[in-house]
Amino acid sequence: MRSLKVMALVAMIALVFCLGAQPAAKPTPIKVLLITGDDVSAHPWREMSETTREILVNSGKFDVKISEDPLILESATALKNYDAIVFTIYSAKLTELPGQAQENLLNYVKEGKGFFVQHLASASFPKWEEFGKLCGRKWVMGASGHGPRAVFQANIVDKQHPITAGLADFEVDDELYAKLQGDAKIQVLVTADSDWSKKTEPLVFVQNYGKGRVVHNAFGHDRKALMTPNVQKIIARGTEWAATGKVTE
Repeated sequence: MRSLKVMALVAMIALVFCLGAQPAAKPTPIKVLLITGDDVSAHPWREMSETTREILVNSGKFDVKISEDPLILESATALKNYDAIVFTIYSAKLTELPGQAQENLLNYVKEGKGFFVQHLASASFPKWEEFGKLCGRKWVMGASGHGPRAVFQANIVDKQHPITAGLADFEVDDELYAKLQGDAKIQVLVTADSDWSKKTEPLVFVQNYGKGRVVHNAFGHDRKALMTPNVQKIIARGTEWAATGKVTE
């Protein structure tokens, strides 16, 4: 009888150890809608969108769908499937969004979802004033600009924010955007000194919009710029923060 009890106890202990050894459940992927389009300016837009998707997928945290039609924003039902929208490209062909699409995008963010806008994408929809406010700062044709593409130093000015925590200043071969327009209250994370504007320019910054979170990343002229290690980290961390309000390592 005693031997049976001992055997039962050993079996229970073994079961506990086996259960404890089970791998942790894989986190649910963050669902991202990456909106791109036919950029008629000097950008290789498919290369840029595919590289951004690659960065997000390779982080292991995201499930990314690419839409080459910004009019997907007309469907509020479609947007509900995603935790964040990543807007990567300036669409010169679609200069205005229909009213329903505008309303859906603003409500999507106001109600607590994320919006990540990258490089020249902030120049989209020039007549839509609220889009500029959503982006925090906006590229305005004829006012914003940059000098020749070159290697320059980007400076981490907020070392406490989850997106930039632990990152060091870095060099990047890219366009240094300058004179972005707007007066919204933003939290600047990364800057660089522009020879073109003779000013220190904000290149990565965040803001709250309603209950949602916005990240503006001015890096990313092409794949070479996007593949800079710290730029990759900013994209992955920034998208996660926009979607969830935190960054996990």
